[in-house]
Amino acid sequence: MSALLYSSHLKLLFMKYFLFLATFLASFYGQAQSEPTLFEPERISNGGVFGLTISPDSKIALWVSSNGKRDTLKIMESHKIKGQWSSPTVASFSSAQGQWKDIDPMFSPDGKTVFFQSTRTTGRAAHRTDFDIWAVTRLKRGWSEPYHLGNFINGEESESYASMAKNRNIYFMKENEDKIGKSDIYVSEYKNGVYQTPKNVGLPINTSARESNPFVSPDEDYLIYFSSDSTGYGEVDLFISIKKEGKWTNPKNLGQPINSSMAEFCPFVHQKEKKLYFSRQQKQPNKLKEDIYSVDFDVRKYLP
Repeated sequence: MSALLYSSHLKLLFMKYFLFLATFLASFYGQAQSEPTLFEPERISNGGVFGLTISPDSKIALWVSSNGKRDTLKIMESHKIKGQWSSPTVASFSSAQGQWKDIDPMFSPDGKTVFFQSTRTTGRAAHRTDFDIWAVTRLKRGWSEPYHLGNFINGEESESYASMAKNRNIYFMKENEDKIGKSDIYVSEYKNGVYQTPKNVGLPINTSARESNPFVSPDEDYLIYFSSDSTGYGEVDLFISIKKEGKWTNPKNLGQPINSSMAEFCPFVHQKEKKLYFSRQQKQPNKLKEDIYSVDFDVRKYLP
């Protein structure tokens, strides 16, 4: 084979390879989103649950039992043993008797801390009924006593759905005192060992609609949350914003089939499992049907 013919043959092989690679990548990124599946039907998802978080090692699951009416709200716990989730029990730091309401557990990226919100009056005025952010530390066996995150983060309006990045910045929902937008997403930055006064993350994430339930990625490079934006598919939808050059980009709706004509909320991405967990709510006569779903998730599909 002459050198010229060999060179032409080599170029043709390279062209075929790059065409195959381009086709594969286009197929990978453009493939249809898989359908969400019900998480642990009956054992966990029983029509009256929401707000799942799973430890980074995939061994502990925590979620909220609402019984479909939300008159009592308890944090439940299950452990994965030989590949199966154990029968749920009330978490030791929650209220088994329903004296107060506990919601929205969330593991820190290192799995050592769980944040949650509670109406308990420990250390504050007895007349208060709003939610404050609390936390517990994961011990070798069980959990520490709950501790309040303090009044730099907590105020007299409800705070909920606290999520932490690896740099310890905490994102959460806060009810607006002026009631414009009803609720917004705030961040309290961790500087010099102290949490700073929370800041409204502002546009383009917060709008005149209702924004809540922020899940921040461990590297603080994306934020998934719900919004009642009227362009959505249902009452509230899940949106994602990517941080680019230190600024949050215009949010994108996660689209169908993740979002639906119902309400999607409480997003949580398990980094190791590469799954998005979220809750879905359907209003029924005299109750709410609430369950937990999971779906494969690749953030690269939403990069600007």
